[in-house]
Amino acid sequence: MIAQTDFPRLDSFQAVVFDMDGTILDTEAVFKTIVFEVCTDLGYEMTDTVHAAMVGSSHERTNQLLLEAYGVTFPYALFDERCRVIMSERAHGGVPVKPGARELIAELRARKIPAAVATSSRNPHARHHLSAVGLFDLFETVVTRDDVINPKPHPEPYLMAAGRLGIDPVHCLALEDSHTGVRAAHAAGMQTVMVPDLVRPGAEIAAMGVTVMDNLDQVRLAAFGSR
Repeated sequence: MIAQTDFPRLDSFQAVVFDMDGTILDTEAVFKTIVFEVCTDLGYEMTDTVHAAMVGSSHERTNQLLLEAYGVTFPYALFDERCRVIMSERAHGGVPVKPGARELIAELRARKIPAAVATSSRNPHARHHLSAVGLFDLFETVVTRDDVINPKPHPEPYLMAAGRLGIDPVHCLALEDSHTGVRAAHAAGMQTVMVPDLVRPGAEIAAMGVTVMDNLDQVRLAAFGSR
């Protein structure tokens, strides 16, 4: 177990904006399996490199990535539909919550610090998955792909979340697991922490000065110390 003194202390903040998939919910590993299965069924070979580029991306960006990887004949609409149907079936009873997520959210509520979600997922997906694990009503607002014109890595989702909370972005803490999300939160001017899930931080992330932590328990300790 890492001692508390090994954590960097976070600057003070007035609100927290969470990414959802891979940050609050352990959906990315499930979805990775589905992506590989569906591509195989369609006659294409998914690779770890292509999949890693997809993590945290919007539907539009994922479409572009797959067309670049497999050519303009790649049947993205069919791929997307099959992935969504299978994901819905496998996540019907809820998906696992990432370690430390419930504890951090409870700590924020106890301290009356507002929290929001900014996700690249569409509204039905976000509402279903957060509701299934009893978290949806614990956030003041949930910003989805359906709410914005420009998805991540554009800062609009994070700026909208901060605007709905009534908090200046510079006073918000953003928690992300993907490079795409980190770019969005950093561009919004938020104090950004990357909590890696399927992808590790690269040189670009390091150059931003983004703090990297192993899990949300570390984030809670870095923000508030032990109770």
